[in-house]
Amino acid sequence: MAKDVKPTRKELMAIEDRIDLSERGHGTLEKKRDGLIMEFMDILDRAQDVRGELSEDYERAQRTINMARAMEGDVAVRGAAAALQEHPEITTESKNIMGVVVPQIESSRVSKSLDQRGYGIMGTSARIDEAAEAYEDLLESIILAAEVETAMKKMLSEIETTKRRVNALEFKLLPDLYENKEYIEQKLEEQEREEIFRMKKIKDKKEADEEAEAEADDAAQDPFVAAEIQETAAGGN
Repeated sequence: MAKDVKPTRKELMAIEDRIDLSERGHGTLEKKRDGLIMEFMDILDRAQDVRGELSEDYERAQRTINMARAMEGDVAVRGAAAALQEHPEITTESKNIMGVVVPQIESSRVSKSLDQRGYGIMGTSARIDEAAEAYEDLLESIILAAEVETAMKKMLSEIETTKRRVNALEFKLLPDLYENKEYIEQKLEEQEREEIFRMKKIKDKKEADEEAEAEADDAAQDPFVAAEIQETAAGGN
């Protein structure tokens, strides 16, 4: 990648700016990743509790419905279930956790009193009431589990995305930028050394020319040398 950049001071300044920006972005993403992991661990603990409660509510609902069927028969149980007039209402909203939008599920009219279930109190037994209550609790646990599980999946997905960005900066972009910076600095140093050498050669040549000119001026001012020059010039004529 270093071969693709121009070894100029302008390019060096641009790369230094990118390094500074990338380092700050890397630090921000690392903090976000760590914060997301902490939030995820809290949600995971909550999810484990919810799963345990869901499992218990499911087993209880199965026990009560089996008991009701055994004591009252399938016809009575199905009749009580069909008598339900008001069905639960479920609404979804959203909340923001560390920049991650997760659902917040609200339910109403899940748990009902005896007179709200639709079947006649006198025509059913306590077994059916227990089964109805157990399934109402199970439904509430399912709704809560859906909210927690969805939030956990979204948080996990965001953590993976953030980790990939952190790794891309840490192991790809920043090393490439540092390599480019080092390459340009080396080239600029070489150019500077070449320029210093060139200027030294020019200076040495100028000093040699000045010295030769000074020697010529001194010789011209010496009478013996001047006479010798004149004789040489006359002999030539």
